[in-house]
Amino acid sequence: MRRLIRACYTGAGGYSYAKKAGDVAREHGFDRVARLASNENPRPPSPAALEAAIAALREGNRYPDERMSALVEALRRYHGDYRFVTGAGMDGVIETVIRTVVEPGERVAVSTPTFSFYGIAAAAHGAEVVDVPREEDFSVDPGKFVEGARGAKLAFLCTPNNPTGNSVPPEAVEDILDGMDGLLFLDNAYVDFADIDYRPLMRRYENLVIGRTMSKIFALAGFRVGYAFVPAWFEPYYNRAATPFALNSVSAAAAAGALADADRVRETRDHVREWRRRFTAEVPFRVYPTDANFVMIDVAPHTGDDVTERLAEKGVLVRSCTSFPGLGDHFIRVSIGEDWENIRFLEAMRDL
Repeated sequence: MRRLIRACYTGAGGYSYAKKAGDVAREHGFDRVARLASNENPRPPSPAALEAAIAALREGNRYPDERMSALVEALRRYHGDYRFVTGAGMDGVIETVIRTVVEPGERVAVSTPTFSFYGIAAAAHGAEVVDVPREEDFSVDPGKFVEGARGAKLAFLCTPNNPTGNSVPPEAVEDILDGMDGLLFLDNAYVDFADIDYRPLMRRYENLVIGRTMSKIFALAGFRVGYAFVPAWFEPYYNRAATPFALNSVSAAAAAGALADADRVRETRDHVREWRRRFTAEVPFRVYPTDANFVMIDVAPHTGDDVTERLAEKGVLVRSCTSFPGLGDHFIRVSIGEDWENIRFLEAMRDL
């Protein structure tokens, strides 16, 4: 019966997951492991988010509001008067945008190296995926990106970028939007940790979608809440293409509660920025500049896989970057964790 499986899934491929903390702990005899591999927020969700989620559980017998009106209103209070759509995590938003726009065989451009799911999701919808390589320093040349994305119905650009951590200046994004004849999906999953604001571009461009997530600074990774700023013309088509009731009511309520807790957001941002500074200063390898809640480190002459395994032996879980297309085999990505996790990581890196 394997003949029934689509060709894109019969060989290697699919999303590459980090090792599980429990597996590493059992293998190497630790009571707890420093979980620095998945760009998670180490702090638990805001009490306001949990209270809202618990209240929503009482109506778990009912389908959620298909338009997520309460969450959309909370997003408008937080961001301003923009148009929003929602999904089950940023991944759900990405898949729905592709489903809305791309016919089988049409081109989708991806700025690489970057988050692999753009290409995975586009290929799953039958698209022709075209990689547009970044510069040697991982910056994006707008002219080269526009040329590489020529003829593409949709293009993906992550800023701050995963796994490199660097941002594309808003004026460079403007140049790309001016030159593109397709839709640009700007992934801003980590922008809450940066000093850059791309939202004003939504007022001026009809070919821009900005994806955001509640998984990072809002500490709701397990709730799977994604959303996007969209132009008014695009919103009804997205809603037609979306999976019915994809985002559950408990997660939506938690997201609305988290958006109202400004103090928690500020504390998390300050924590990340302080430890980014310390990682850059104290790690005895090259640490790339970052605007995200992680750093990318060049561990040459070691390989990323080797260092990841050696750190796991010391109770520290980080991400090898060998699975990121277009990136070499000598990089690791390290999230900012709790204080004890970060200290254990620094001590382990010094031992290398």
